[in-house]
Amino acid sequence: MNTDEELSDSWWERVKYYARLAIERVEYGVESVKELLSTLTSDERCGVMLEFEDASPEKFTQLLTDAPQWTEWMA
Repeated sequence: MNTDEELSDSWWERVKYYARLAIERVEYGVESVKELLSTLTSDERCGVMLEFEDASPEKFTQLLTDAPQWTEWMA
């Protein structure tokens, strides 16, 4: 039986996986990152962006420079 902690760990591992994908997609452009984020729930999108910023500050800054309106994708 899953506990809340196991579910939380599973969710966070999934978010970290998607964050790695988002980091890789920066090389292919803003639309590629946006496409990935569009497949996620709003909670997952928020988690991905938090992990993205922590894991790769340079690429996160690049994304912000290329797409200052990125917060609109979070809705």
